[in-house]
Amino acid sequence: MDIRRVVVALALALALSGGVAYLLYGRLRQRGPSGPPVTKIVAAAKNVAAGSALKQDDVTLVDWPQSVLPVGTFAKIEDVIGRALIFPLSEKEPVLLRDLAEPGSGISLSVKIPPGMRATAVRSNEIIGVAGFLFPGSKVDVLDTYTIPGSNAPQTETVLQNVEVISAGQKIQPDPQGKPETVTVVTLLLSPRDSEKLLLASSQGNIQFVLRNGSDTEQVKASAVQLADLSASGAPKPPAPPSTAHARVRSPRSEAKKLPKPEDFYTIEIIQGEKRSEQKFPESAPAPN
Repeated sequence: MDIRRVVVALALALALSGGVAYLLYGRLRQRGPSGPPVTKIVAAAKNVAAGSALKQDDVTLVDWPQSVLPVGTFAKIEDVIGRALIFPLSEKEPVLLRDLAEPGSGISLSVKIPPGMRATAVRSNEIIGVAGFLFPGSKVDVLDTYTIPGSNAPQTETVLQNVEVISAGQKIQPDPQGKPETVTVVTLLLSPRDSEKLLLASSQGNIQFVLRNGSDTEQVKASAVQLADLSASGAPKPPAPPSTAHARVRSPRSEAKKLPKPEDFYTIEIIQGEKRSEQKFPESAPAPN
């Protein structure tokens, strides 16, 4: 065998094997190291303090190994937006169900209160009010009906205007006799001063909510309405009842006294053949000839 051909064959074999090895190495590098299967869950995108309501930029989706997936994770970001945190979260920490307050709980309500404002709850009478139409975000005016000190004259006055409702619902509490009673409680977002006015109004009279358009922010200046204002509203007064003439009834005895006394008569018998007749003449009349 020619040594030259052997060398060429070996060189080609080495080049071919080297090319194949290079291609396999490149494929393996592109795939990367293989690991356990993962799933995407909601985690904190940054450090979030307790009591905060989660916003869109507070959370993100991260890959998490399925074999060590914590209990109570969320797969969708929209499922946690607006929920209040009971415990603080660190960056990349999974958001768990146990970390979030239940909707309607005290913690969820507190995160809705801006700094400097107060949440003030009062009872509402659904029979005379609009409690059944109140929802979070509704705007109302608060009217108070009370008695003027020193008199028995009632009046109604608008004490608060364009107030935001942050919650409305029913609660069971004991009545004065100790029996369970279902009442409607409305929580309003107020300044500290307006909170004092609302509590004073509810203790001194009967308050009622007046629902208004959410885009109507006008503050109306109106004085209190009294009973005298109702009759002066321009409504026609009812007509007076017709007078009834009373006839004087006279007794028969008095009427009998006024009747003329009957005159005395004398009778004349007239005989014409077999016929007889009588004629009566008053005594004052001249006798017939």
